[in-house]
Amino acid sequence: MNRRHAAAAAALLALILPLPIAASAVAAPVPVTAASVSASAPAAGTAAATGPQATARIELPRPTGRFAVGQETLHLVDRTRTDPWARSGPRELMVTMRYPAVRGTGGPVRYLTVEEARLLLAARELDEVIPAETLAGTAAHAREGARALPGRHPLVVLSPGFTVHRATLTSLAEELASRGYVVASVDHAYETVGTAFPGGRVLECLACTRVTEGGAAGYRDVSDGRARDVSFLLDRLTGRHPAWRKSHLIDRGRIAMAGHSIGGAGTAAAMAADPRIRAGVDMDGTLFTPVPEKGLGGRPFMLLTAADGAPGGDASWDRDWPRLDGWKRWISFKDADHFTFTDVPSIGDQLGLPDLESPLSGARSVQLTRAFVGAFMDRHLKGVPQPLLRGPSAEAPEAVFHRP
Repeated sequence: MNRRHAAAAAALLALILPLPIAASAVAAPVPVTAASVSASAPAAGTAAATGPQATARIELPRPTGRFAVGQETLHLVDRTRTDPWARSGPRELMVTMRYPAVRGTGGPVRYLTVEEARLLLAARELDEVIPAETLAGTAAHAREGARALPGRHPLVVLSPGFTVHRATLTSLAEELASRGYVVASVDHAYETVGTAFPGGRVLECLACTRVTEGGAAGYRDVSDGRARDVSFLLDRLTGRHPAWRKSHLIDRGRIAMAGHSIGGAGTAAAMAADPRIRAGVDMDGTLFTPVPEKGLGGRPFMLLTAADGAPGGDASWDRDWPRLDGWKRWISFKDADHFTFTDVPSIGDQLGLPDLESPLSGARSVQLTRAFVGAFMDRHLKGVPQPLLRGPSAEAPEAVFHRP
């Protein structure tokens, strides 16, 4: 979502870079099953893929927490809002719920449908380099429908970057769930290259052209819209008639949000609009929706940025940093780039497609992201002191603390 995207050199990064930028009745939720959202057959170009990518088996880093992780998927429909991109029909969300679970229960999960993977690859002309089945078959560690452990847990909402599928935040989501959180990862309809919805539908990026034409104002429409999406999501997860059958796991008084790129902008916007969100993390996202001049009511906020994310590098961060009126940190990672905070570096390394402009390895990218986001959540939702967040340390020499 900012100037760094054009510099990304790795082929896998090119796969999911955002497209170029020009500067009340609610339906019942529909649980998604393999039958309701089927994987499409691979494109013809996929079969021609050759080289190491054609036979690679991708596996995400195993979560480090003490709990097994369960997973379920929800389809939510907000009939009080017309979709802003389709301009017809209600607003829809796809949400992957992850939670602490009983070991040995549940079944395997999928990373993407084959059609979702094909669209991601075809959008960047990589469908003859990486088979859609290879990307779709990325191995994660949650278990579909696993039996939940008893108890009440803080809720963390995760929002991905523009055009980017919610699956790209899987490593972080699984880590948080393994550490005792319920995690809701959200896809916002028509804002990804392709997301599978019930009824055999795959919704593509209707927002892309309109946002590109609108420049910064268009991106503000996205972040403002995501704030509304998240408030609706919280209503459906924590209201009197919750959409999720395991909603009893959620501690309604301990809710936070984190987002990558435009998802980070949406995090700040959602906090400004909804006091239920107690804390937020922006992972390298330009703040297209300004933080209110009056602040966020003293709630904590953390900026995690790439190597060039120091003060003076993004005007929106410089503008809004003084407005953050609670506990706050601004931390950049040496040798990191915009997608460091996602699964992309890990997947790219395993495909033999590292980002040559980001020396930070995929494994270390995942470790750092998990460590700092996890520490933030533990401090502000569980009240556990976190030395990692106090300043530079030997444990994380890549982390640079900025104090404008």
